[in-house]
Amino acid sequence: MQKTPLYDEHVSVGGRVIDFHGWALPVQYTGIVQEHLHTRSGVSLFDTCHMGEFVVRGQQAREAVDRLICNDTLNLPLGRCRYGAILNEEGGIVDDAVAMRLGEDESYVVTNAGPIDEVAALMVAAGAEHVSDSTAKIDVQGPGSREVLLKLGLEAAAPLKFYTGCRTEWRGVPIVLSRTGYTGELGYELYMPNELAVPLWRALLDMDGVEPAGLGARDTLRTEMGYPLSGQDFDASRTPLEAAMARFVAWEKEFVGKEALAAQRDRGGYPALKAIRTEDRRAPRHGFEVKRDGAVVGEIVSGTFGPSVGYGIGLAYLQGEDLAGLTAGPKDLPIAAVGLPFYTGGTCRD
Repeated sequence: MQKTPLYDEHVSVGGRVIDFHGWALPVQYTGIVQEHLHTRSGVSLFDTCHMGEFVVRGQQAREAVDRLICNDTLNLPLGRCRYGAILNEEGGIVDDAVAMRLGEDESYVVTNAGPIDEVAALMVAAGAEHVSDSTAKIDVQGPGSREVLLKLGLEAAAPLKFYTGCRTEWRGVPIVLSRTGYTGELGYELYMPNELAVPLWRALLDMDGVEPAGLGARDTLRTEMGYPLSGQDFDASRTPLEAAMARFVAWEKEFVGKEALAAQRDRGGYPALKAIRTEDRRAPRHGFEVKRDGAVVGEIVSGTFGPSVGYGIGLAYLQGEDLAGLTAGPKDLPIAAVGLPFYTGGTCRD
């Protein structure tokens, strides 16, 4: 497994490390539920150094990268971030991505660890600089995260609105700071040179009320918001229309896979990602078949107990419009299709 610059920090405090897409990352420290609830009420740190980062400079490279992504990244206002997906020619999702406009002629694109080789090949061919190996990333998430960053001397955090980002510095070292989040709470992402990761992590943990959190809490937090996970909730076999990403498709521009995606849109009849819940604490599980009247109508791709809502929650690909009377799994667990998010008390837009 590859190790992030923070690996020894996790081990030193008893973090339970697992293999996540080839990276040694902590799944939990004190416990998933405790870390989940602390993120909802305090401030948690997440090691996300495994993710992919690309710097895109110059109009030609920005135009070429924009053609790889189904949303409009070329015309982003300065300082704004935008979510989208990198597609193949068949309209399948290679990976999802967040693009930031950091300068008049510069963008910053963040992707995931699983499909990084394929993504990097596409991005570099388009003229982007692949900086993942030299870049560390720490996510600071929770209602108190703005206050913590200000105490740390990161005044650039104060004016940032939801889905904005900027260049700034800490201890004289340039970093990228964004406010997008993956938990539903007020939160920031800090991108820095690898050598800055440990001192910054330690400085943050020295703050009152700041605790580390692992992949387990990150998963339950994002599921409560209905945020999909690359490689689990979607991959190249799914399109943005199937994966509930239609609002992130800029039909007015050209992008790889547009023709296939438009044909699917016009044809209709495809399965779609829906939110599902149980009536009690029992959780639907990844891989469970979903049935109606004994017939299979879909499959659950994410499922867990939602600590902030008190019942089982998940995401499932379902076929058809009649979604009443659904059951899941070998014991026919009753489930219902519902709206998102499951948890409505998040502070991400505060």
